[in-house]
Amino acid sequence: MAASVALDQTLAALADPHRRRVVDLLAERPRAAGELARELEISAPAMSRHLRTLRASGLVEESHPEFDARVRIYALRPEPMVHLLRWLEESERLWSAQLLAFKAHIEKGA
Repeated sequence: MAASVALDQTLAALADPHRRRVVDLLAERPRAAGELARELEISAPAMSRHLRTLRASGLVEESHPEFDARVRIYALRPEPMVHLLRWLEESERLWSAQLLAFKAHIEKGA
């Protein structure tokens, strides 16, 4: 998957506040889908839709514990955030350079 497509999927997935809260919770530790639904106080079907979007974006992965294959445990994947951080760093460099040039222009004219 191209980096720009991956970044677009990451940003689209993070556009929803419920999904950002899921990411925050999974940053603490992996959790079961039911636990996430309870924490966010949303229905299991709604949580399933959010988790499907997060899986499709690559932000989370699911696993099944050996004791019960019906249970799904979700954990964060770091790779999508790497693309996001690179994009943010590049944007920051661009804007910093632009602001420094603007400052120099203003000081030169003063």
